[in-house]
Amino acid sequence: SQNFTQQLTKTVDELSKPQTLQGLFHEHRDGDPLPSSKELEEIIELTRSILFPGFYGMTSVNIQTIRYRIGVDTERLYKLLCRQVMAGLCFNEDCHCANAADTRRCLQEEAERIAENIILKLPQLRKILSTDVQAAFDGDPAAANLGEVIDCYPAIKALTNYRLAHELVLENVPLIPRMITEMAHSETGIDIHPAATIGTHFTIDHGTGVVIGATCVIGNHVKLYQGVTLGAKSFPLDKEGKPIKGIPRHPILEDNVIVYANATILGRITIGKGAVIGANVWVTRDMKPRSKKYKQNKTLSCLTLQTYILALLEAH
Repeated sequence: SQNFTQQLTKTVDELSKPQTLQGLFHEHRDGDPLPSSKELEEIIELTRSILFPGFYGMTSVNIQTIRYRIGVDTERLYKLLCRQVMAGLCFNEDCHCANAADTRRCLQEEAERIAENIILKLPQLRKILSTDVQAAFDGDPAAANLGEVIDCYPAIKALTNYRLAHELVLENVPLIPRMITEMAHSETGIDIHPAATIGTHFTIDHGTGVVIGATCVIGNHVKLYQGVTLGAKSFPLDKEGKPIKGIPRHPILEDNVIVYANATILGRITIGKGAVIGANVWVTRDMKPRSKKYKQNKTLSCLTLQTYILALLEAH
């Protein structure tokens, strides 16, 4: 009806006002690539198929064809990485060239350099992920073989995404690493920030509900169970009352730490080597090496649901 048409026009005008778009609108520049969830999904699938051939990917492989298959997949992965890294760089443009053409060329060269570095790191990524697979197998009596761990365990899927995304973080690629780990979050229920630092032989049993914050440092041979939160206790604020970004605010877990289901560890504290944290426990203070904490202290047991929710929201 005419009345609806008028109301629709008014609604569109309201939605288009610059003051309502502040911080909610990214103005695209013609010629720049856009981040693509579809292409990132293909990047993830290609990475998994290269690192674990025969377990992922659309085609079967054998020892006679594996070199050809990996070669084809790696070439495709390189092209997609170039495009998506470029898309991320364009979102946070940090190039001060004379004009748009020079800027685009500068960013393209940087994207190609980063993609090359990531491709060359794939053998090392496989080596590290093989330790994660072995840790999951050794830590689960129900695992029949390594193939079952690779094919079925959500932790391996999440860690593959994380370890690829972490390399992109180390190359200072904006946006794209977080999109990759959030895809794993949606797929597995495991939320690992790509900036977190995680050592070898890392495993998450069952996995669902695990949160690992951006400034976490996790050593070697660490095991988490489902529902574990490695989060921030609070945010220091600047003079304007806004959270100060980029400061360490998440836990450090040293080698051989075990954290059981639904434990919550908050703040920049250190959990010493070989420590064990029981299920449903809150930890906000350092723990000595080889110490154990199974019981909730009286103060923390009285924490309200609101405090718990705030802690989870502050995990990143």
